Amino acid sequence: MAKQQQQVSAGVEATGRQAASFLLGCVAALTVVLLLQRRPEELTRAPMVQFFGGTATRTSSSSSPAAASSSSSSSSSSSSSSSPPAAGEHAAHRQTTTNAATKPPPPAATTTAAAGDPRLPPPNSTTNHGKEQGAASGEAEEEEEEFRGLAAAVSRAATADDRTVIVTCVNQAWAAPGSLLDLFLESFRVGDGTAPLLRHVLIVAMDPAAMARCRVLHRHCYHYAPLPGVDFASAKFFLSKDYLELVWSKLRLQRRVLQLGYAFLFTDVDVLWFRNPLKHVTAYADMSVSSDVFFGDADNLNNFPNTGLFHVKPNNRTIAMTAAWHEARQRFPGKNEQPVFNAIKKGLVADLGLRLQYIDPAFVAGFCSYGKDLGKVCTMHANCCVGLRNKLADLRTVLDDWKNYTAMPHWARHQAKWTVPGACIH
Repeated sequence: MAKQQQQVSAGVEATGRQAASFLLGCVAALTVVLLLQRRPEELTRAPMVQFFGGTATRTSSSSSPAAASSSSSSSSSSSSSSSPPAAGEHAAHRQTTTNAATKPPPPAATTTAAAGDPRLPPPNSTTNHGKEQGAASGEAEEEEEEFRGLAAAVSRAATADDRTVIVTCVNQAWAAPGSLLDLFLESFRVGDGTAPLLRHVLIVAMDPAAMARCRVLHRHCYHYAPLPGVDFASAKFFLSKDYLELVWSKLRLQRRVLQLGYAFLFTDVDVLWFRNPLKHVTAYADMSVSSDVFFGDADNLNNFPNTGLFHVKPNNRTIAMTAAWHEARQRFPGKNEQPVFNAIKKGLVADLGLRLQYIDPAFVAGFCSYGKDLGKVCTMHANCCVGLRNKLADLRTVLDDWKNYTAMPHWARHQAKWTVPGACIH
């Protein structure tokens, strides 16, 4: 009897040890499963914010909304796993979540908008955003039509290294034989190292007659007719209606050149070129402009700009600048582009971060202000002068002064002087 009791006691004790071992094994297995579910890569992954219908929701480390919503239920079902996933399974998991994040939304009929979600517009409605996109698309198509062929013309004329093109505009009156275009091109040919620059000059003709004349004289011509029905061919009186349309149209074309990714140096056709003015354009400046009144400091915004010659680099600031400049026309009726730019220049610098610098008139000169040293001058502009006949007379004299200067021996050139523009300044 005693022996039987000892056997029963030993059996109970063994059973207890087995039960205890079983319980400890279960606890250990559950602990391992829970640890495996919170992988280190998920512990260190920052939570993401996803937007649905304009409302921000913060999700867990899962990449898709479905994974986020089912994470609690999946954790319980995955507790039956007793071994960590292989490296390939990790990659498959990451690929699955990436696909879920980039998967396009379902059709409108199955979205919450179809059920009347106030966060989303109702189906088949026209939103303001859609209207803006349509307007932008329409504008782009109009610009594409307005500037048809410009991209190819600029590409042929621009420099290969820094994509810079020299642009000037002419109409029939300015392109006629013996007129401004002849003097303009001749100055390049007799200038100091300026003849090669003609390969990069794009002449923009504002009417068919000017285009025909350009093709006789030059290799790079582009016909631009922005406003059908407006006569751009004849000589324009300063600040007349047609004159204003002409000069403001040039600004639209300049902006288009920037949008195409090219820098430009715009020069009026009544500017004579004797040396390369690009040598005086700094790497810092978004826009380098000539000046009617220069106070000795290239960064002084109080200098008076002259937009008959200026250089602009293509970037977001300058594209925004030309757009704001053109829009400002409405606030200054009856004004041409130069005084409008002078009125808004400080705002452009402050609001857009535009880097504006002025070029010393000793190098980029004009009848308003020029240096006496012919050894420094790059260009001479017939500004502060009204009337085509007056401009022609005084620019011919300037060209003769230059020819006399270059004919002098080097030791005597310091004595050369400009002739005072008698027809323009009297």
